[in-house]
Amino acid sequence: MAEAVSTPKLDTESSLAGKKQALISLSDKRNLALLGNGLQELGYVIVSTGGTASALESAGVSVTKVEELTHFPEMLDGRVKTLHPNIHGGILARRDKEHHREALDKHGIGTFDVVVVNLYPFYDTNHSDVLVVVDSEDYPALLEYLRGGQDDQPFRRRLAWKAFQHVASYDSAVSEWLWKQTGGDKFPPGLTVPLSLKSSLRYGENPHQKAAFYVDKSLSEVNAGGIATSIQHHGKEMSYNNYLDADAAWNCVCEFTKPTCVIVKHTNPCGVASRNDIIEAYRLAVKADPVSAFGGIVAFNVEVDEDLAKDIREFRSPTDGETRMFYEIVVAPKYSKKGLEVLLGKSKTLRILEASKNNRGKLSLRQVGGGWLAQEADDLTPEDIQFNIVSEKAPDEKELHDAQFAWLCAKHVKSNAIVIAKNNCMLGMGSGQPNRRESLRIAMRKAGDEVMGAALASDAFFPFAWNDAVEEACQNGIGVIAEPGGSIRDADAIDCCNKYGVSLVFTNVRHFRH
Repeated sequence: MAEAVSTPKLDTESSLAGKKQALISLSDKRNLALLGNGLQELGYVIVSTGGTASALESAGVSVTKVEELTHFPEMLDGRVKTLHPNIHGGILARRDKEHHREALDKHGIGTFDVVVVNLYPFYDTNHSDVLVVVDSEDYPALLEYLRGGQDDQPFRRRLAWKAFQHVASYDSAVSEWLWKQTGGDKFPPGLTVPLSLKSSLRYGENPHQKAAFYVDKSLSEVNAGGIATSIQHHGKEMSYNNYLDADAAWNCVCEFTKPTCVIVKHTNPCGVASRNDIIEAYRLAVKADPVSAFGGIVAFNVEVDEDLAKDIREFRSPTDGETRMFYEIVVAPKYSKKGLEVLLGKSKTLRILEASKNNRGKLSLRQVGGGWLAQEADDLTPEDIQFNIVSEKAPDEKELHDAQFAWLCAKHVKSNAIVIAKNNCMLGMGSGQPNRRESLRIAMRKAGDEVMGAALASDAFFPFAWNDAVEEACQNGIGVIAEPGGSIRDADAIDCCNKYGVSLVFTNVRHFRH
């Protein structure tokens, strides 16, 4: 057992009676001198521990070390220092209860009116009598409150809320970490997601809806990339819809290994192209659907340099060759100094985001009325699956690559999704239609004459083939079709493709997106 500190007991009647006490024990010691000197000027006896006490003394603040009250040393690397009745009694006692006050007097325990603590960066509270402070940003307000000498209950409750929120977030991080150490299922029996307000938004999906944006502080999200942690270099503040669209564009463009441009409108990619020359990729992405691209979000998976920035700023719409393309957001992993300077001149409102790629293996959450749906993130790429040839005609290497490219694009299009692609470029897509045949017709109309010999990808199987989507695709010149398979009429789809000499591959992977 540790030996008791030899410091003699305090004469509590003479040293503590009638004196205001503040307990300070901090991991985050920012602005500590400001707080300590301010409390001392207000007549508080400051009781502190370990490194906090040393820091206060270095700042010229008189400190009573906690050992002088507990008559016991800090131990276990400082983990045990304030766990003592002489401390907790002074915090938890109700001042309005006479027998509480009598118990304190009997045992020589002084009360604490202010407790300032925060937790170790692993990542209290009787607020009617004790002000609990966990955030260094609150020190000025605390001192102002104490100087005023008023009983501001809303202020006390705000501090108490912040303390409980601080502890809840901390406990959530510990819980998340411990669950992972157990080797348990991906989905724990209980799940707490710590969210931190990043910004209030002008409105939600529509102007009549209030909205805000929160950052996920889960351990799995720390340094794990994504739009939520992106840096905004320029432009108007982000809106609710901006975040949704930017997230969709960024998630899509990060799927590709070659230099790629993705343009998104209402969370659907309307243009996707990969080229060694990123400027060419950008122009092809616009060309896929210039009408939809106007006012959309443009994303790149490579640095935006000066030349690319100039093209983004000056490129005219292919529809008339005159209208300069307009975008809400540009998002990329980085910008050269000159590239950023050029983009700053495009528009005062253009939002310029710098983001890092999302880590794989994240948990995906979605709210429904009264609950949440949780699933693993859809991280599959063409390299993770087999494209099984089921038709008599086998696709050549180029056709198979086109099918893989179309499949990867379709993964990010809302169901029912059809994508037509050729030569690392999306030619047309149909999205969000209640029937797959209508999505096919929209995609073919956008692809135009380029549909001949192109690849078609569907996010789910075709329930019918003859006189339906499969036959219509074959009749219009599609060269290869990629679909999951799994329909009771798969044989019809195979026979139809064989009749028209079209290659058919089954992926055995469905990609619904709602």
